[in-house]
Amino acid sequence: MKHNIVRKAISLFLSAALLLSWPVSLFAQVTPYFPPAGTWAKKTPAELGLDAAALDAAIKFAQSRETERALDFSDQERTFGSLLGSVPTERAHTNGVVIYKGYVVAEFGETTAVDPAYSAAKSMLSTIAAIAVREGRITNLDDPVVKIIKDGGYDSPQNAQVTWQHHLQQESEWEGEMWGKKHDFVGRAAFGAGERKPRALQQPGTFYEYNDVRINRFALSLLRLFKKPLPDVFRDEVMNVIGASHSWKWVPYHNSYIEIDGKRMASVSGGTRWGGGMWINAWDLARFGYLWLRNGNWNGKQILPPAYVKAAFTPSKNGPDYGYLWWLNTKRKNYPDLPTTTFGARGAGSNTVTILPEQDLVIVWRWHAGNEAEFVKRVVAAITR
Repeated sequence: MKHNIVRKAISLFLSAALLLSWPVSLFAQVTPYFPPAGTWAKKTPAELGLDAAALDAAIKFAQSRETERALDFSDQERTFGSLLGSVPTERAHTNGVVIYKGYVVAEFGETTAVDPAYSAAKSMLSTIAAIAVREGRITNLDDPVVKIIKDGGYDSPQNAQVTWQHHLQQESEWEGEMWGKKHDFVGRAAFGAGERKPRALQQPGTFYEYNDVRINRFALSLLRLFKKPLPDVFRDEVMNVIGASHSWKWVPYHNSYIEIDGKRMASVSGGTRWGGGMWINAWDLARFGYLWLRNGNWNGKQILPPAYVKAAFTPSKNGPDYGYLWWLNTKRKNYPDLPTTTFGARGAGSNTVTILPEQDLVIVWRWHAGNEAEFVKRVVAAITR
């Protein structure tokens, strides 16, 4: 008996000694910091063990790589085709935020500017789909959409095969027209420099194509599923919970309105290709990215189902290293020289949110030229030096 007591005492002593020897960073991983609404704590590079000179050099690099996109959006129709919705009169210059271990370690440029995020909105549609799964509105992502959505958009033999997962992986091969734009992107007036040559449709689930018409069909299907405007779902279930500002807005097209249960509702898009889309500042994009860095959990509240988050980061069979409307890096091609676990949201412009779980890092970089990895890997170098 005495020997057992002694052994237990020694064990407790060793455990306590081990805990006292752990670095502070390990405690931070167990209980990560979550920024309250309206503020985000900052730490100096030295406080987090970063190389300040290397981080400063990375920021200077980012500031020197501004996009050539027109400040007044005068190139919008030439690039993407005839508009369906509005665009701002002017964009901000390049700007960004670096979040390391939950804290702001760098910021530059007009980070409070509310600008279109373009296709970064696709990752937000994926988030809304996760809410639908959490609430049991979608019980199986492999189910055909027509099983629930019966508005005629999935009645044809081709479209009846389309599942929720096909939409999430951009492999739906949905055929039709949404808000005046056809799925095939044929016609320079309608699609600008994005015009494509006609091709034969493939079976849904066998072919990847980055296609905003089909994404807009997906958004409409989610609207019909919730019977509530998607911006309201996103605000109530995500943005308010993570303490985002109230400055962001998800702008519909002029003609993307339907009636549900006697109420007129706007269907939003998965980008700003033809105007409209998600208009948001860098700080709110950072919060959104931080939610996904934390696997859909915000300060103890599991907003997104863990199984969905895991599936979202699984490459599709036919895509270019693509998950559930998230860009992945399992082949080290989308984000060269960065870890295979890197993932991100990407929008034209470029407007990007890059997330590195291994480094506990979220980087928002807006209105830049070139691959965002060129900036991100310089930040990573400041961590590893």
